[in-house]
Amino acid sequence: MKKRISAQVSLYPLRQARLAATIDKALHVFRKAGLSVEPGRMSTVILGDQAAVFAAVQDAFRTAAAHGDVVMQVSFSNACPLRTAAQPKPPR
Repeated sequence: MKKRISAQVSLYPLRQARLAATIDKALHVFRKAGLSVEPGRMSTVILGDQAAVFAAVQDAFRTAAAHGDVVMQVSFSNACPLRTAAQPKPPR
C-alpha cells in the first residue's frame, strides 16, 4: 500500500520581473506528477503518494531555480487529513 502525504509549499521568486510565471511553472510540475494541487494566496497544498510528492517538490524547485533565485518553504505531513477525490474542497 502506498503512503499518502500532504505538503504545504510556499515559493518565493527573488529579483524576478514576473513572479507568477515561476510559480505557475512549479504548479505545472505538481499537476504533471498527478498530485492533487490546491493553490492558495500564500501557499499551495499538494496531496499524493509519498514518493511522488517528494520527487515533485524536488523537480519544482529545480524548475523554479532555473528561472532565477528562489526560496521554497515546505512542510510535509502524514497526519493531516488527506482529501480524496470524492470529498469536496473545504470552503475558503
